[in-house]
Amino acid sequence: MTAAVLFGAGCFWCAEPAFAALKGVTFVHPGYSGGKTHYPTYEQVCNQDTGHIEVVQVRYDAEKISFDTLLEVFFSLHDPTTLNRQGNDIGPQYASAIFYTTKLQLQQAKEYIENLEKKLQKPIVTRLLPAEVFWPAEHEHFGYYMNNLNAPYSLAVIQPKLREFARTYKALIKDHGE
Repeated sequence: MTAAVLFGAGCFWCAEPAFAALKGVTFVHPGYSGGKTHYPTYEQVCNQDTGHIEVVQVRYDAEKISFDTLLEVFFSLHDPTTLNRQGNDIGPQYASAIFYTTKLQLQQAKEYIENLEKKLQKPIVTRLLPAEVFWPAEHEHFGYYMNNLNAPYSLAVIQPKLREFARTYKALIKDHGE
């Protein structure tokens, strides 16, 4: 059964390659959601003119990967205790957010956050919102990391995050042929 969710985990350049590497994930697309402007551009979102959050649309086979596993990965990819900030990326477009598509996703996310708050002994600021219109990012943002391996942001931010992700979730990562 195919399902979908939108995850806002800070910069979509970091989230896209991690989610795309997971077994059971069939599609990952960077884009924007939660704002008021139709067809927002990256520049508008970065200028904080639209109210949008950078997200990745994740489609997955729920028989191959659970939503709880996706939540675990999502929360490992960013700091859900910092409001509108991920590292040096600061602004409301970098908010931690889950745009859920089902009531079950909402329930599971609430439970996950409650348990994570107990574990971390800190409040989680992740916003839980019903899925809204998803606006795909411009073409140059698709596969940004793979197309810009030597860019300063890739070297300083994305690569370390993906190395840790690969160590932690090795068993969940697709084989080369998948």
